[in-house]
Order: sequence, then C-alpha cells, then structure tokens
Amino acid sequence: MADIKYYDVILKPVITEKSMNAMGEKKYTFLVHPEANKSQIKEAVEKMFEGTKVKSVNTMNMDGKKRRRGMVVGLTAKTKKAIVALTEDSKDIEIFPGL
Repeated sequence: MADIKYYDVILKPVITEKSMNAMGEKKYTFLVHPEANKSQIKEAVEKMFEGTKVKSVNTMNMDGKKRRRGMVVGLTAKTKKAIVALTEDSKDIEIFPGL
C-alpha cells in the first residue's frame, strides 16, 4: 500500500443534484484516492477545511464503465467515492465560495 499524504486523499468534490441537496444536511461527497481508508479521509477533511469535525465517513468503490470504440471494448478507470457527514457544531465546507 502506498504512503498517501492527507493532501493526496481528496481528489475533487462530486457536484450532482443529489449531493448538493445532501449539503443541507452537512453531508459532502468527494472523489477520493482508491487506496485511502476511512480514517485517512476523516483526517484529510479535518486538516484541509478549518473548523470541520467529521461525524462519519461512508465509502463506495465504483467500478469502471464499459466503453466501446469500434469493435474494441474497454473499461474506464475505477474510482472511489466518500460521503462525509459533519457534526452539528461543525463549520460548513464552502465548495463554491459566496454561494
């Protein structure tokens, strides 16, 4: 297993209608490093976003989708998503500042 630093764990936020609605309940969805575990994700969120306290982390491994180019069939890269729930007294994460 690779030595993953906290700034390499979170790749980008997931911006969908469902994830934006969950932000009202202090649940944030991120694409994370495929080898990161829940404790590394919790540490990364608390260090990268000041004033946040993580209540729970749920992860899911997403397999690559089948894509075709002519007769050749291949797969896209597999990814890992994490849904991070913050505590009630925690500060919100501003993905879009000023929104």
